[in-house]
Amino acid sequence: MSLDEYAIEPVGDTYPLAEKAQQYAKDVLKDKIPACKWVKAAAKRFMLMQRRDDMVFNPYEAERACNFIQSMPHVKGRWATRTIQLEGWQCMVICAIFGFYWIKDLTSRVVRLSYIEVPRKNAKSTLAAAIGLYMLAEDGEEGAEVYSAATTHKQSLAIFDTAKAMARRHQAFAEAHDIVVQSHEIKVWGTLGKFEALHAQGETLDGLNASCNLIDELHAHKTRAVYDVLETAMGARRNPLMFIITTAGVNRAGICYEVRSYALKVLDEVLQDWTLFAVVYTIDEKDAEKKDYWNPKVWAKANPNFNISVYEQELARLASKARVSNSALNNFLTKHLNVWVNASTAWMDMMRLEKCADSKLDIEDFKGEECVIGLDLASKIDINAKARMFRRVINAQDHYYAFLEYYLPEARVNESDENDQYSGWAQAGWLTTTPGEVIDMDQIEEDIIADASLFKVKEVGFDPFQATQMVGHLAEDGFTMVEVRPTVLMYSEPMKFLQELVYSGRFHYDGDPILTWMISNVMVKMDRKDNIFPQKEFPENKIDGVIAVISALNRWIADKPNESVYDERGLVVL
Repeated sequence: MSLDEYAIEPVGDTYPLAEKAQQYAKDVLKDKIPACKWVKAAAKRFMLMQRRDDMVFNPYEAERACNFIQSMPHVKGRWATRTIQLEGWQCMVICAIFGFYWIKDLTSRVVRLSYIEVPRKNAKSTLAAAIGLYMLAEDGEEGAEVYSAATTHKQSLAIFDTAKAMARRHQAFAEAHDIVVQSHEIKVWGTLGKFEALHAQGETLDGLNASCNLIDELHAHKTRAVYDVLETAMGARRNPLMFIITTAGVNRAGICYEVRSYALKVLDEVLQDWTLFAVVYTIDEKDAEKKDYWNPKVWAKANPNFNISVYEQELARLASKARVSNSALNNFLTKHLNVWVNASTAWMDMMRLEKCADSKLDIEDFKGEECVIGLDLASKIDINAKARMFRRVINAQDHYYAFLEYYLPEARVNESDENDQYSGWAQAGWLTTTPGEVIDMDQIEEDIIADASLFKVKEVGFDPFQATQMVGHLAEDGFTMVEVRPTVLMYSEPMKFLQELVYSGRFHYDGDPILTWMISNVMVKMDRKDNIFPQKEFPENKIDGVIAVISALNRWIADKPNESVYDERGLVVL
């Protein structure tokens, strides 16, 4: 679609900040402003919303919100003005949130959830605090309740303390709205509104009647408890807002990555949800592939306030440090280029893996095709994984397709201390639960037998540890069972092959979030011959699904002995 097809008439000089938002979106789409694909998708979405028949853009309300925020004083950083001066990207975000109304009643705002992912020093807390004060005093909500939320006391104060400083310095605002700023609360006496910082565990937050929730650094939330409680606390409000602003992180099993994944699907037009407005400032895949992390033009893509509040000289200093230190590189990527990375030196390039995910893949389309099954049956009280892998030839090249199933006892699913995403994955159908305290191995066996009725199961690769009984049963049923022991000899070649498939775009999976998380957990142990072996950094960082995929690939490789990379001693020499 060309820009002209969704361009609209400018709102004019009467609404200069709304016009600034539109101009920013247009400049992004015309490549006048450095931007990654997700920022371009957000700009396109902002423009398209103004052409829809079921909603209307109200420039007055958009301008009013922008003007209010620009009236707030700066309380952090080195700025040329005493009050906030909104940049084009901030105008777009504010206008998207406060400017669109459903045409059926013209009073209900369209956007209820805003997910903004942006690196450090791009005035995240300042923007969130000003939006919170607007929702408290200017949005017309009787008894407004605004919360800045986090899992720790320190994190919850980042936005709240900024809002307190703004309200104290802006005396005219405080007097006009009868606002009293206290240590732990900002009150509006006339409407009984309040603005608080929350940092308690989720189960202690019931009973809230939130009109606005502000979450800074959602990536740092180790559980989803606070997010879930706040999301359900907005049900009784006319125009509630969940405003999330965060940098990238490392936890792909967390609530932040879940919300981010949903947001990217909306931006990519895989899903339609106009109540969400999201924008993700990061680098493009081609930048990551070339590892072009040291280019100021790339820095500008990820930092919308480049050379405004994020200074090129400081990024250059941090980049120099990142060149010679893996830990510093990860910090530079997450905090300054907004790239999701692994917790430490990792095996897989996750941006390349994300390109391999295809939510349209359906295992039903592979009926009757040859299949290799890989199993990881590590424990009867922990995750067990089964990978069904298919091979297709496309343009004279082999492509591999993986569909995984995971099994976990119900008792473990309900123990959220280890991974509170288990219950969500189970509800979404990604994780199969078996009754009781231990895995029902009979169910896994029955599922493998059912696979054989749909596909031509060539072989089943397995680690013999804890699998003796099932292996015997399946062998009696006619399955070709092949041991794939957890050794360098067995794992190194398929691991390297999987990495090669990912990098060349010949590995395909259905976007399975558990596999994505498990691959991100894989660390590499390498010997003097550069043979590799999968490891995990912490016990809770599961990699069972990866082991199942490696076992399946081990058998596919064995199907092509001429491609073997073992030397005469049986060592991998890739």
